Amino acid sequence: MTDKSKIQGEGNYDAARKFDKEERAFVKKGGIEQKAKDAEAALEGPEGADLEKARKEADERGHMDER
Repeated sequence: MTDKSKIQGEGNYDAARKFDKEERAFVKKGGIEQKAKDAEAALEGPEGADLEKARKEADERGHMDER
């Protein structure tokens, strides 16, 4: 019988656990409101056009299979 902790079929359980752990630590650390304000300022600032272009390119790559 296989060790279920090593199954990597439909999802990578190790990576999911690591992501969840790091996400909880990020939220617990706080400062999310300030990060949101910083992101908004960046979008409205001189780098805003570049950030929007990058967002659109990433969005297009994410939908390539749906075309």
